[in-house]
Order: sequence, then C-alpha cells, then structure tokens
Amino acid sequence: MKVLVAGGAGYIGSHCVRQLQAAGHEPVVVDNLVYGHRAAVAPRVPFHDIDFGDAAALERVFADHRFAVVMHFGAYCYVGESVTDPIKYYRNNVAAPLTLLETMLKHGVGKFVFSSTCATYGIPARLPITEDLPQAPINPYGQTKLDVENLLKALAHSHGLSFAAFRYFNAAGAAEDGSIGEDHAPETHLIPLAIGAAQGLRPALQIFGTDYPTPDGTCLRDYVHVDDLSRAHIAAFAKLDKPGTRLFYNLGTGTPTSVKEAVAAVEKVTGLEVPVTYAPRRAGDPPALYADATKAKTELGWQPKFMSIEPIVETAWRWHKACPKGFGDRK
Repeated sequence: MKVLVAGGAGYIGSHCVRQLQAAGHEPVVVDNLVYGHRAAVAPRVPFHDIDFGDAAALERVFADHRFAVVMHFGAYCYVGESVTDPIKYYRNNVAAPLTLLETMLKHGVGKFVFSSTCATYGIPARLPITEDLPQAPINPYGQTKLDVENLLKALAHSHGLSFAAFRYFNAAGAAEDGSIGEDHAPETHLIPLAIGAAQGLRPALQIFGTDYPTPDGTCLRDYVHVDDLSRAHIAAFAKLDKPGTRLFYNLGTGTPTSVKEAVAAVEKVTGLEVPVTYAPRRAGDPPALYADATKAKTELGWQPKFMSIEPIVETAWRWHKACPKGFGDRK
C-alpha cells in the first residue's frame, strides 16, 4: 500500500519508513525538518518538506498520491518544554493533526495510525500498565496526545475513521544495519546521553534521584526498540478494514530497567566508562513505568525482537560509534 508518513524524517518515523519498505509498502514522507533530518529519509522515498498543518501544501501532496493509510509521528515531545510553552505544543500536536485528518478524510482516506504515548496515563494506579487504566496526563505533552486520541474517537463515530493508537514507552536503539539512529537536538534520552558521555562528546551523565523505592534507588523504565515499535504499527494495517474501528495498544517489553542498569549496559557494550553525576529527583518523574503489552501481542501477533536492554544498546552503539555527530556525519 501507499502510506503517508507524517514526521517520517524523525527518529521513530524514519525507522518506520524502512520497516514499511521491508514489508513491501510504498512510504511517502512529509516532514518540516524542525527536529527531523533529511538524511534520515530512506533513499528513493518521495519527500515533501512541508508542515503537515499547512492545508494547501497537504492538498498538493494528496492530489499527487493515492494513499491507503496515513501514519502520524510528527509530534513535539519534550515534556519540560511543553510545560513552559504549551501553545507551541497545542499548535503542533493538536491543531496540525486536525488539519491532516481533515485533509485525508476529504480525499477519502479512512485509515490512520497514531503515535501516542504512555504519558497519557500520568502516574499510573498500578503496574504493569494496561490499556484500561485511567488516563490522567500530568503535563501538556501527554495531554495533547490524549486530546488527539479523543479526536480520533469522535471521527470514528462521525466519519467512520478507522484508527490504531499506540501508547509506547521508552523508544530506544537504532537500525540493526547502522544506517540510521537517534539524533536529537537537544538530546534527552538516556542511552544516547550515556554513550555520548562515555565517548567524551557530552558532559557527564546526570542521574536524577537515587532514593526511589526501586531495587537500586533509580527510576525504572521500559525500553522498547524503535524497530519493534515500527513493526507493531505496520501490523495494525490489517485490522483497519472495517470503518469505525478503534484500537489502542501499549507497546513495551514489560521488562523494567533501572537507570543504573542501563548505564551498566552501556559500559559493558562500549567497553567505556560512563562518567556520572547525581542530582535530586525531577518533579513529575514516577518511580516506575512499564507496560503490559499482552493486547498487542494477542491481537496483532506482535512480538518484540529485542527483549532486554543490552541488545538494544548494541544497536545504538553501532550507530553512535560510526556517526558520533549523528546525521551531521552523513551530509
């Protein structure tokens, strides 16, 4: 199928584009390159450097292609920034998807795959997190994702839109062949920060909080490989044929990894020491977040290939070792 990938030059979107190609689909990328990288887009994939909130530009893209599915990865995702600049986040994360959805429905495209987040749950009532837990975001980023989920439900009712929304946990790793990987500015993800610190390219890694009620006192998180995420999104295509279908899935390994365990994995894989400094807890950081992904496994036949932190770090290290400047090394 021909698939529009909004945000296809970003971290998760660019990996999904390659997984789409591997599955025999034809991706077309729309990205404004605010955080994405042109070099991350797979060769020979049609690319449109536009904002997907630009209705006129989207009209031209939809006029040139007959899409079967639209995938959305184009959200801003810095939690702290969403608190200080919520207007920016509502404009990009809610208003722009509204324009995209309006355009696709106008052109008769009725299938949508949405990159949501476990941040919609806020501080969960219990662990592991299942899809039926209450959603109570504690920051504007999580709220904007929930707002789009609610919009999708309304459009399923009013227009027969079929959609799958994936609430995933800590995306990590890089393409197994080393072709693309993680390159954010600013970088906030633990694994690339730890690798950069070990390489001497970043400051010492800050660990926020060592007094949590966890086995080693540091936060527990669920790291899921970016290619595993991508394969789950594609597996949902077959479930969207019936108009009005509404699907929600958690994506994670279900295996909690502490910050200290992740740092130890980086040191083992790279053979380098990660310099560390310790800081107080950050406001709003729950002690533990990890998924129950039984529903995705049962309904989609999805099974993560990478089930523990070390092989995930191995793929990340392959990328960062070859491209210490990220996509700046590919220009």
